[in-house]
Amino acid sequence: MGLAFPPSPLSLWLEIAAREQLVVMAPDAGKGGWSDCFASAARVARKNDVGFIAALIDHAVAHHDVDPSRVYLIGVSRGGWMAYAAATDMPHKLAAFSVVLAGMPLPGRSKPPTTPLPALIFGCTNDPLIYYHGGKPWYALGFAEPVRGIEKSVHAWRQLAGLPDTPQVSHLPASDAKTSVTRYLWGQSDGMQVGLYRVDGAGHAEPSRRKRYPRFINWLTGRQNADLETAEAAWEFFRDKRRRHL
Repeated sequence: MGLAFPPSPLSLWLEIAAREQLVVMAPDAGKGGWSDCFASAARVARKNDVGFIAALIDHAVAHHDVDPSRVYLIGVSRGGWMAYAAATDMPHKLAAFSVVLAGMPLPGRSKPPTTPLPALIFGCTNDPLIYYHGGKPWYALGFAEPVRGIEKSVHAWRQLAGLPDTPQVSHLPASDAKTSVTRYLWGQSDGMQVGLYRVDGAGHAEPSRRKRYPRFINWLTGRQNADLETAEAAWEFFRDKRRRHL
């Protein structure tokens, strides 16, 4: 959350929280990383991170005056895979969720979502770690699994929600000639809605104007777009969403 190196674009949630009177919780995966949407049943039996996040939500509601109808979840990269797992396994606790730089597992690889939720997904077309169009990098060898493409992941949630095929399309003003952002929204902001931020030309880095990754990280992960703030875009999407009675 911005208290360590490198600077985190999602640390702006602390400013949003102060401005909007939110409670922000940033759980840590702990040793071995998340038991995310790729985790086997045996791993989840040993380390149930969906249960962990559910317990944190219950704690926030009980002890921090959090409105249970306004609980939102966002995750980046492997944290995005954890967000998919939570949205699939405990939709009754969430009003909406967002995933940054992570595609869903391929069909048949994990339990599919069965309950629609408002979902906002960010994907960068030149991501060298989690490919925008799916699959996996050749250099991952046996250490990673192929993923569904970003747009196919968006389609899965849009189809589950029964939203129309035609989105509202917005092209964000470009800050440089190397990257650009297009936003697609299906549905209504105060109800069931699915969104996609497609970031052309950028790599495995959350878009941000203010929290810029050092150049040596960009050499490894690709360009970082500066046309929007990921945290602010997610809050704009979350703000009017309320949990549906399931």
